[in-house]
Amino acid sequence: MKYIASLALLLSLTLAGCGTDNKTSAGADSTEQLLKAEAGDSPAAAADEASDVVTLSPAEQQAGGLQTGRLSTRPMGAGLAVNGTLDVPPESAVSITAPLGGYVQSTELLQGSRVRKGEVLAVLRNPEFVTLQKEYLELRSRLKFANAELARQRELYEQEVAPLKNYQRAQAEVEALQVQTAAQAAQLRIAGLPVGGGITTTATLRAPRAGFVRAVNVTVGQSVTATEPLFEIVDPEHLHVELTVFEKDVARVQHGQLIRFTLASDSTGSRRERTAHVYLVGKAIGADRTVRVHGHLDQENDPSLLPGLYVRATIETGRTTASSLPNAALVRFNGKNYAFAVEAPGRYRMVPVTPGRSEDEFTEVILPATVPASTTFVTDGAYSLLAKMKNAEEEE
Repeated sequence: MKYIASLALLLSLTLAGCGTDNKTSAGADSTEQLLKAEAGDSPAAAADEASDVVTLSPAEQQAGGLQTGRLSTRPMGAGLAVNGTLDVPPESAVSITAPLGGYVQSTELLQGSRVRKGEVLAVLRNPEFVTLQKEYLELRSRLKFANAELARQRELYEQEVAPLKNYQRAQAEVEALQVQTAAQAAQLRIAGLPVGGGITTTATLRAPRAGFVRAVNVTVGQSVTATEPLFEIVDPEHLHVELTVFEKDVARVQHGQLIRFTLASDSTGSRRERTAHVYLVGKAIGADRTVRVHGHLDQENDPSLLPGLYVRATIETGRTTASSLPNAALVRFNGKNYAFAVEAPGRYRMVPVTPGRSEDEFTEVILPATVPASTTFVTDGAYSLLAKMKNAEEEE
């Protein structure tokens, strides 16, 4: 009996020891998981860090040339956001026609070509050219004979051999032929034909001014009429901006106000801001309930500006202060705008921001409510951080 009691006691102690070991192991595992969670090593925390945090070593920071700073309060223009186009005044756009029509014998013009004043645009052929030149040469011959007859009648009159009326008649004939000859010569010049000399069946069509060819509406061998436009030439040296303003906002637009505009064709990263000033505000409201505002560019000799380009513009009607960051501090990713906040030396978090007005390489920004205004941001080199973040995601 004593042996059985001793065996039961030993068995109970062994089972108690095993339960204690299991509890100790479970407690150790729970503590380890808690420490990992506090250290940010949980799967959720690691995924969050990989999505919006970039970490750089001291060597990488030095190589990247990052600069940091806080939000700055700057005065910025407050005004109307409008759209429009670049255009040229009427005297800078020329439509070329053939005064007498004909067949296009040759042309080497291409759309976008630059032409000089007086340069040959096309060569036209027309049987009527022969008739015009023949009539001119006949008139010139008759005028030569009339001048000789006038000299003879003057001499007879001075010698009192012929009456005065014969001399006057000869004088009137000369004057009439002079008018007809001058008119015929002018018609030849308009048609591009030579005045005098040999008869030709072709005429040259020349550029009335220098500029760029905006449209070519003919081909070789095509028959054209006097009212049909063959070419369009535009001189872009005096471009202006034509803006469309809704009637409810017209009262806020005044002569001399600053216009800041960018080209709609510019990419987000390379968008360049240009300036103009309001020169003329339209006095008529169109069918779409808008008014045209004409602005003169501050810098006209910009080769990247062409007639017809669409622009996005802001007409400044006043100035207010705004919290802003340099343009180099902002990046665009997945259709949204971000800035990199400095959390610690070498650790940067991507923060969503709402951009506003832009002026002098600075952009107004609105931060999320959870981000204090005293936060330090990367002010130069933000796209380098974005590139490193994308590379890290691809490696994972």
